[in-house]
Amino acid sequence: MVEPHFSIQRSTRTSRATAAVALAVLAGLIAAPWWAGRADIRLLGEIYSFVALATLWNLLAGYTGLVSVGQQAYVGFGGYVLFALAMFAGVHPLVAIGVAGIAGAVIAVPIAPLLFRLQGAYFAIGTWVLAEVFRLSFAQVSVLGGGSGASLPAGVVTGIASDRFVREAMVYWTALAIAVAALAFVILLLRSRTGLALTALRDSEIASESLGIGIWRTKLIVYVSVAGLTSMTGAFIFLQKLRISPDAAFSVNDWTAYVIFIAVIGGIGTIEGPIIGTILFFLLRETLSDLGTTYLMILGSVAILVMLRAPRGVWGIIAERTGWTLVPIRRRVIFPN
Repeated sequence: MVEPHFSIQRSTRTSRATAAVALAVLAGLIAAPWWAGRADIRLLGEIYSFVALATLWNLLAGYTGLVSVGQQAYVGFGGYVLFALAMFAGVHPLVAIGVAGIAGAVIAVPIAPLLFRLQGAYFAIGTWVLAEVFRLSFAQVSVLGGGSGASLPAGVVTGIASDRFVREAMVYWTALAIAVAALAFVILLLRSRTGLALTALRDSEIASESLGIGIWRTKLIVYVSVAGLTSMTGAFIFLQKLRISPDAAFSVNDWTAYVIFIAVIGGIGTIEGPIIGTILFFLLRETLSDLGTTYLMILGSVAILVMLRAPRGVWGIIAERTGWTLVPIRRRVIFPN
């Protein structure tokens, strides 16, 4: 008896074309300091930050089923670690971003078991309470400005590089590197055996456990990794802002509500969704932000409309109608004709 031959395939013709286009776009973005203005460079850095935050939140909620409304805890924590290291330890600000990521991952290790005792809505509330604990705690640290906050000294900023163009370019490339690292981490994780476990875990924890999947270990890996990368992103955000305060650092509106909006309109549980959602969010923000509170009402209306008419988000509609898979993470069995 002749055994059938088959092959396992992940990439598609569309995904290979997407990879080529993505490399060309990345090359253009790396060269942005030479073709974009200062305001554009700053805006691009902000966009990269939200791509990273939305991608990481999507990994938690869309693939692991851990719906967090308290990711601002790690955004603010990373920002404060950066300020403390740069102001009092003399650490180079760009190096401090990496250290902030490590610190965020370390502090998430003892926090994770406490949060994992909660399920569903209780987990979401627990993450928000955690963020409030962080906010109140840092508001008591007088050396970092207490409740009023602190600004980075001019010497710390110029310490990045003496030339202004080089300094701004280095900060910009750091933002781009964080966004690329977040996307690469999520893609590689989902294409691994852990990624298969995450999909099963999201669908049913009971069924996953019966298949031998280590639920607690898988959740811990994802939560700690996301905490570390989110802390790095937060450190960059406040390096770019040059000022930090408890209310700004741990703002649920800026660092969680907007991120959830981006993931919802882009498409939860997809790689492409957070990228598309971020682009749409900034288009709306740059177009409508002068409208004041009306702008927030429009954002809310857009989110409700998308959830009602397209629960899978904008990318879900595109993928359903075209069959495109730009970043495939599933394996396909190919049999010869």
